[in-house]
Amino acid sequence: MHAHHRFPPEGFPGRGRARGRAADAPPPVERAEVAGWFAGRLPDEWFTGPVELVIDRDEITVIGAVPEPDAGDGDPVAARAGRIARFREQTRTQRMAIADAAQERYGRSVAWGASCGGERELFTTLSVPVMTRLRQPERLVLDTLVDAGVARSRSEALAWAVRLVGQHTDDWLTQLREAMAGVEQVRAQGPRVD
Repeated sequence: MHAHHRFPPEGFPGRGRARGRAADAPPPVERAEVAGWFAGRLPDEWFTGPVELVIDRDEITVIGAVPEPDAGDGDPVAARAGRIARFREQTRTQRMAIADAAQERYGRSVAWGASCGGERELFTTLSVPVMTRLRQPERLVLDTLVDAGVARSRSEALAWAVRLVGQHTDDWLTQLREAMAGVEQVRAQGPRVD
């Protein structure tokens, strides 16, 4: 008699009915295409070099380095914060127009940020609810974080746990993202069904 094994095993990430992207998720985008589009749309005088792009299924975050001010005898940290605030205020109308065009093109919201020297500030970013079903052991972990004062709620504790995992598995996640990008390239080169 053959043993029947389930793969992936119970409790393993990826187990369940849903596979791949959700039906209502926007289509994948080519990172190079998005970077090129923003390079063409952004005014040259805004940033000191190419922007950093963070792209997920819901949002594109655009972060650019603004020129560092000469603080003179003043506090350089305060000068950098002031430069970022000035950039945010002076570019708001143009940034919103570019964001609207990008959302139309890519089906994702656009968030903005700026860096100056060692200072970095993200402007409005999405806070997306994530649907999850946790069993009691996972809920107990979240409740422990809340009870210990690490987080104010289960959702904040879950966000904290995700950030912690991301910090400690950055190399692995980078390899996984690169592998997924390779799959997307191969898929794009495949035959088209019309």
